[in-house]
This record gives sequence, structure tokens and C-alpha cells, in this order.
Amino acid sequence: MTLRELRYLIALAEHGHFGRAAEMCHVSQPTLSTQVRKLERYLGATLFERTNKAVHITPLGEQIVAMARRVVAESDAIVELARRKSGPLSGPLNLGIIPTLSPYLLPWLLPAARDAYPELRLIVHEDVTDHLLGRLGAHRIDAALVALPLAAEGLETLPLFDEPFFFAAPAGHPLAKAKAVRTSDLRKAHLLLLTDGHCLRDQALAACGFDDVPGREPGTDFRASSLETIRHMVAAGMGCTLLPAMALAGRRDHHLEIRPLAGRACRRIGLIWRRAYPKTADIECLAGVIRHALPASVRAVARQGHS
Repeated sequence: MTLRELRYLIALAEHGHFGRAAEMCHVSQPTLSTQVRKLERYLGATLFERTNKAVHITPLGEQIVAMARRVVAESDAIVELARRKSGPLSGPLNLGIIPTLSPYLLPWLLPAARDAYPELRLIVHEDVTDHLLGRLGAHRIDAALVALPLAAEGLETLPLFDEPFFFAAPAGHPLAKAKAVRTSDLRKAHLLLLTDGHCLRDQALAACGFDDVPGREPGTDFRASSLETIRHMVAAGMGCTLLPAMALAGRRDHHLEIRPLAGRACRRIGLIWRRAYPKTADIECLAGVIRHALPASVRAVARQGHS
């Protein structure tokens, strides 16, 4: 029985699906399946009931997975304890980050982190929130930068900053004449937002009090997983959108009209990590780097105890 097998076991329990568990562990599905079966043979017990449609953990499996989580956490703690002698934020730190944040935050965060902690080796994993939660649960990443609030058990959260939304429209759009765009005005616009699964879509709708995308034209089906794709579609006159402040920083496009939203609608960004993670002090140090280097387009959240 190895730690790697225990990590596979935890991932499968988290996802209930061999393919998704293998993806989170960065191995092929046959490899993960073989290793889990090998572990079951070693233990002489069935930990998962398998059908053609689903994978269900057995009661015994639940008990063993709970113990496996503790074993993996203690193992990670041993490694981190040995590394502490070299000072805070030294060695590798696996950081998850959502795709609607990474291209705008990383260009200034990475140099700032390198200057503050030259021994740090930051390994970045870009993915949507649900997948990052899976990687945290499987101990594949140490922490993640995501949009808050987030309902997840066993995690600590530390709010960092609020990022305002801005209204973006094609040049000459009627709403571009306003100093600030009201929520009621957005109901008349043809909004282009990210596809389901991206938290920015849900946050933008919630910030405006919408249950679904307003202004959707009959017969249209627009799905994009990139803010840059939407930005170009808006510039081409295909509709309007809401963009976070950092996606606009230092960029000008004469095909786009940008206006603030009335009411200062925004999304909150913060760090999350496992409650049992042994290097909470390192997360606090990383949070300090981020707060110190924040651009003027966002608003820092007052420092408080994490939850």
C-alpha cells in the first residue's frame, strides 16, 4: 500500500467517476483503475461498487477513505515540516487559479512573489472552480485563488480583494452614452457571458440580480469559455458583456465602449486551502504578497481572521 494509491482512492471517492478522478490525479483512467483494484486486493475488501453507469463507495470504503485522508495529510505535514527550516514560502507550492483571473493576475503576481520569496517555486494550475476543489480534496494542489463565497466543507477561506464589473459594448451602443449603466438597462441588452461551469458567469448574473442571461435572442446559442473570445465578439458587434476590472487594465480598444455599473457590482476573490494543510503561515505570506501588489483597479478587503 502506497501513498500514491491512497491519493487515487481519495480522488475516486471525491468524484465517484474514474475518468474525472484520473484527470485530477494526472494519470490515465486505466492506471487509476488498476491501482485502486490493486489496493482492494491488498486489503482483501471491496471499497467501491462498480456499475456501467456509476461508482459508489461502500460503507467500509468510506471509513478507509477517511483514514486515508488523515494519512496523506500527515505525510504532507512531515514533508512540509522538513522544509520549514529553509524559511517561509520556500520550495514548491501548487496554486490553483480560475481562468477568468489567471491571465490578468499572474503577470504581476509572479514577479512580486519571486522578488519577495526567491526560494519559492510557484506551480500554477489553471482550471474552473469545481475542478480546483477536486484537486484540493485529492491533495494535488495546496491552495487556490477563486471567487467567493464558496460552499465547501473542510476548507479555510481568506478574502483578498473585490474586483468591480464593467459594462462593455460595441462602439456606438446606446448604453455607452450613460455615465454608469443601471441593472434595469442591462435587461434590454443582449448579454454574452461565459458558458455554464465558470463562476464568473454566476457571479455576474448574481451581481445584477439576474437568474438567467437577459436579452437572449431567439435561436441564438453562444457558448464561450474565454473572456477574450467574448471581448472580441462584443467588439464585432455581436452583443454586450460584463468584464472584471483587471481584464481591462491598461488596454484600449476603439471598437469597445466601457462604462462602470451603477451600484459598484463586483466579485470577491480570495484564497482557499484545506483546513488540515500544515503550512497555513505560507498561505498568509502569499496573501500578503497579493495584497501588497494589488492594482488600483481593485479594492483590498480589510484584513481579518480566515474562516
